[in-house]
Amino acid sequence: MSTFDNPFDPDRRLHASGCSCGHHASEAEHQASTQLQAQAALESEQTRYQGVVASAVMRAMFPHDATRRAFLKSVGAATALAAVSQFFPLKSATEAFAEGGPLEKKDLKVGFIPITCATPIIMAKPMGFYEKYGLNVDVIKTAGWAVVRDKTINKEYDAAHMLSPMPIAISMGVGSNPIPYTMPAVENINGQAITLAMKHKDKRDPKDWKGFKFAVPFDYSMHNYLLRYYLAEHGIDPDVDVQIRAVPPPEMVANLRADNIDGYLAPDPMNQRAVYDGVGFIHILTKDIWDGHPCCAFAASQEFVTTMPNTYGALLKSIIEATAFAHKPENRKQIAAAIAPANYLNQPPIVLEQILTGTFADGLGNIVKQPNRIDFDPFPWQSFAVWIMTQMKRWGQVKGDIDYAGIASQVYLATDTAKLMKEAGLTPPTATTKSFSVMGKSFDGTKPEEYLASFKIKKAS
Repeated sequence: MSTFDNPFDPDRRLHASGCSCGHHASEAEHQASTQLQAQAALESEQTRYQGVVASAVMRAMFPHDATRRAFLKSVGAATALAAVSQFFPLKSATEAFAEGGPLEKKDLKVGFIPITCATPIIMAKPMGFYEKYGLNVDVIKTAGWAVVRDKTINKEYDAAHMLSPMPIAISMGVGSNPIPYTMPAVENINGQAITLAMKHKDKRDPKDWKGFKFAVPFDYSMHNYLLRYYLAEHGIDPDVDVQIRAVPPPEMVANLRADNIDGYLAPDPMNQRAVYDGVGFIHILTKDIWDGHPCCAFAASQEFVTTMPNTYGALLKSIIEATAFAHKPENRKQIAAAIAPANYLNQPPIVLEQILTGTFADGLGNIVKQPNRIDFDPFPWQSFAVWIMTQMKRWGQVKGDIDYAGIASQVYLATDTAKLMKEAGLTPPTATTKSFSVMGKSFDGTKPEEYLASFKIKKAS
């Protein structure tokens, strides 16, 4: 604890010794605790695999459910398991099921931006999800989205954490050369916010924001599209009445503190960190603009997917399982401790806990409880991709006719994700598209041009 820190602040540590999360006497104890938690998680996943295999065997032996129930009632579950195991090698079958085919490549590099949206990609490393599938993955912290894009295109990274519009933009050749790209998994839904500088705490009506300077992480981002959408719904033309510029997430709080910007629509931890540092307040969570919107994603080139199918499958299965683990609220505190160290997010664990648990200070003196502030759901709904393309066209990033459905099915690999979710014992949706509402306006993915034409403020031509 610094000499100048407030000794009555419960979030400050009193001693320099101890671990990075503040809950253990030493870093060694912290690492040992994390490994035990990871082992428990893996054992839980193994149990789930056993359940998937045993379920398949039982269905084959007892095609009629009434017969299966009668058998179980007469002998009990433990005896039934022992009896089945005598005739079918459940343990070996479970191991074979989990391993898949031989890996074409085991040592991989996956780039990420240090934000909470990347939680499954990051935590899969310290918590052993990659290792479980025989992969040695080096997760590499990267400065900004353009760098992630370029390093992935140049094959310095095998795969990467990207913003969900980026694989679409790369495939369409918007902002870079066109390269067939894929997005087999969404990393997170919700998880963003509009944060304003403290000097604007009395300007809560967006109509008062003319002349403001805003930051977003990248031009091809949900942050850019959601901020523009929100402003336009309040009568503010984002290309005329305000300035919006791209700023790498790690530089956003410093720019807010230096008064270079009035606010940003950004991923966490930048919103909660601004509150923690006393330089900003959370105006609105993006879940209140579009509840369940996608944000970040796991992405890889189509070449990687087709030339290394087993490695791709193992990598994607690792991330899907890490995402399922992150989805459970009871796991969030241990995840915050796992991703807090300097080589990952480099943030105080209390900041990450407030984000991941959804109980947080908003910077205006309130304690807010929003359990769905951020969630993790891997399924890449293709209607999400269609909505993103309508906004790319609305704001002039693309022009002319767009093959909405064709591009969505090519990039958002919902069928692959559903297959691997089933293999992992999860229950994927039976469809690849769904309808949703943004600020009360419903979106039908089969009528994108009608949706686009309905907006008064736009740049589309």
